[in-house]
Amino acid sequence: MSILAPTLQAFFTDRLARQRQASGHTIAAYRDAIKLLLAFTAEQTGKPPSRLDIADLDAPLIGAFLNQLETGRGNSTRTRNARLAAIHSLFRYAALRHPEDAAVIARVLAIPPKRFDKALITYLTEQEITALLAAPDQATWTGRRDHALLMLACQTGLRATELTGLTIGDVHLGTGAHVSCTGKGRKQRITPLTAATTAVLRGWLAERGGLPADPLFITRRGTPLSRDALERRIAKYAATAALSCPALHEKKVSPHVLRHSAAMRLLNAGVDTSVIALWMGHENVATTQVYIHADLALKERAIARTAPQDTPPGRYQPPDTVLAFLDGL
Repeated sequence: MSILAPTLQAFFTDRLARQRQASGHTIAAYRDAIKLLLAFTAEQTGKPPSRLDIADLDAPLIGAFLNQLETGRGNSTRTRNARLAAIHSLFRYAALRHPEDAAVIARVLAIPPKRFDKALITYLTEQEITALLAAPDQATWTGRRDHALLMLACQTGLRATELTGLTIGDVHLGTGAHVSCTGKGRKQRITPLTAATTAVLRGWLAERGGLPADPLFITRRGTPLSRDALERRIAKYAATAALSCPALHEKKVSPHVLRHSAAMRLLNAGVDTSVIALWMGHENVATTQVYIHADLALKERAIARTAPQDTPPGRYQPPDTVLAFLDGL
C-alpha cells in the first residue's frame, strides 16, 4: 500500500471522527468527495486507488477533476467548491504527516474556490403559505401529520434535518411553548411557537402518542420520516396548492424555501436581523443579510423616505433676527 491509503484512513478515523468530532453529514460529504477524486485519479493514472501516492494527486490533476465535476457531472459551482474544501482539509492533514510532499501539497492548497453569482433567495408570500397549508387532506392521518409538519416548518424555519430529527420530547406546549433542536454545528437552540402552531401540534401529539424519545413525525410503518420523503411531500403539496394559487407554479418549493419564508416573515414584521440570525441558527449575522437583499418591499419603504430628485427647492425663508445677529458675531 502507498502512503496515501493509511493517511486517508487516519484522516477519517482520527482527524474527523475523533479530533474534530465531525457530524455524520460532514463525514459523508467528505467521503463522497474523496471517492470521486480517487475514481477520477485511478482513471487518469491507471493505478487502483489502493496504490495511489500523494504525488499522483498534484495540482493539475485536482484542477482537471474540479473541471470534470462541472462539465461532466453537471455540478454547480457551490458543489465544486464544497468538494475542493474536502480536498483541502485532507491535504492540510497530510502536510503534517508527510513533509516530504510539501511542494505538491502546497500547490494543491493554493487552488482557490471559484467565484459564482449569488441569486436572490426564493420564499413564499403569506397567500402562498396559506394555500400550501390548506393542501393536505386533514381527513386522513397522513394529511394531519403533514399539516402539522408544514405548519411547524413555515413558522419556525427549521432545517430539513432538524425537522426530521425532532422527537416528541423536543416539543414543549405548556407556558412559553417552544421547540428545541440541535442544529448545524451542534448548536442547540429553542424556537418559540405561536398559538396556532401550538394548537395544531397539540392535536397531532394527542393522535401520535408515543414516548418522549420517539420521532415526532413518522411514516405509517412507524419509522422516522426521511429527508427525501419530506422533500417529496412538500413538492406534492406545492403542486396541489398551485391549483388555487397560480403564483406557486413559478416557484420550486423545498424545505429550505419554507425556511427562507419564515425568515422573511420575521423581517417584514420588523424584527432585527441579529434576532433573526439567532432564530435561524446562523453562525454569522452577515448570513441573514440575504433576506434584506431579497425583500423588495423593504427597499421600497426605504426609497419612499427619500426626497425625489426632481422636487423643486422650497421657497427661501429669511432667518430669525436673533439668530441672524448671533450668526453675524
